[in-house]
Amino acid sequence: MDAGLAKTNGDVGTTTTKLGQSPKLMEGGNYILEGMAATESTFLIFSMQEEVGALARALKIFEEEGVNLRHIESRPSQRKADYEFVVECDARNGHLAAAVDRLKPVCNYFQVVSRAHRGSKETVPWYPRRIKDLDRFANQILSYGNELDADHPGFTDKVYRERRQYFADIAYNYRYGEEIPRIDYTAEEIATWGEVFRNLTVLYKKHACAEHNKVFPLLIENCGYREDNIPQLQDVSDFLKDCTGFTLRPVAGLLSSRDFLAGLAFRVFHSTQYIRHPSKPMYTPEPDVCHELLGHAPLFADPNFAQFSQEIGLASLGAPDDYIEKLATCYWFTVEFGVCRQNGELKAYGAGLLSSFGELQHAMSDAPKFLPFQPEKTGVTKYPITEFQPLYYVAESFEDAQQKMIEFAATIPRPFSVRYNPYTQSIETLDSKYQIKELLRTIGNDLKLFSEAYFKMESDHGMM
Repeated sequence: MDAGLAKTNGDVGTTTTKLGQSPKLMEGGNYILEGMAATESTFLIFSMQEEVGALARALKIFEEEGVNLRHIESRPSQRKADYEFVVECDARNGHLAAAVDRLKPVCNYFQVVSRAHRGSKETVPWYPRRIKDLDRFANQILSYGNELDADHPGFTDKVYRERRQYFADIAYNYRYGEEIPRIDYTAEEIATWGEVFRNLTVLYKKHACAEHNKVFPLLIENCGYREDNIPQLQDVSDFLKDCTGFTLRPVAGLLSSRDFLAGLAFRVFHSTQYIRHPSKPMYTPEPDVCHELLGHAPLFADPNFAQFSQEIGLASLGAPDDYIEKLATCYWFTVEFGVCRQNGELKAYGAGLLSSFGELQHAMSDAPKFLPFQPEKTGVTKYPITEFQPLYYVAESFEDAQQKMIEFAATIPRPFSVRYNPYTQSIETLDSKYQIKELLRTIGNDLKLFSEAYFKMESDHGMM
């Protein structure tokens, strides 16, 4: 239901940016930026013995093997060595394999990262290491703008297709750190939102989880959630960032599961900005702004749910393809179609339920089957995408689901663990004893601070 995973079924102006670039259809059906060649890049991360001319000798190897270098970066090493280097190579030219074979023996640390890993045990699937790296894949999408299937309600509507193109162009030209362009929604679009908003909010009090119902009034107060107003992504993103650090990023179409989940690792949710066709306001064949803002956004303001969502994203970084499929399926049965138990009753927390009038009623009936959420089993469950779900997985709590995801992530075969550093908004790859010692030292300092705060509270309480 979201901008990153497979399409699914569900019932339920002006811009401040310059729209200058047009998409280009690449071999394989992906649209990417002109000149962007991330799919052909291989990244080498290595550290060497500290001595004069070490890097120059390494670069000489690439030159001799005819390997074109797109980017060279040096940075302080996380593995006790003074420095490590990141070299982006064009994998289409020269003899990269030969260069790697020559470089490895003279390095203290060496890792090959590539989007074209093809299941190689020697190569780690590429993943973003800094939040701005999301720009590298944000436009590697499977469909664009007015490309609608023949059975789409807006397929024959020229005006609607042009409007969809407009929204896609905005997202296509967006870059990390920019303000999300504000949209002047039309009266027809607002009317469609209003009907969805009116019908769903009637059901929330009875069927939505407590966390959703706690946040929703705050969205009304702070972000303009009203029947006669479609909230702006930037306003909602700012609110979420203040609550949990989650932000929204506009996206022009469907991303691959690997790329979409990678965004969650940085607490970034790729969101659509257009709205469903007015002829069927309670139905959409793909995620739209109703799904994103009514279904997803409220729970990203809850700390426990935000942490759970990020755990899925972190587990995906560098994971083999078969585990990406399992994680995407876990995402489907939780963030999209999750059900939880609260005070002995089943409540909806998945966005596919909270943004779909018909599916929410179906899920809260006796028709479907319910099983406890277990990632190792949930991740291999098949599911339909064009009809109501016959099976839902139940989480006892977001904390419980988070712990299960952490345990499942530990079983993923990858040569490292990952940690998100909120100060630098980057991913730390943990694969050395030195890093673990440093992390334990940091945790020890945090525990000392917590202990001091706790005893001060106890002392103050005793004096009252």
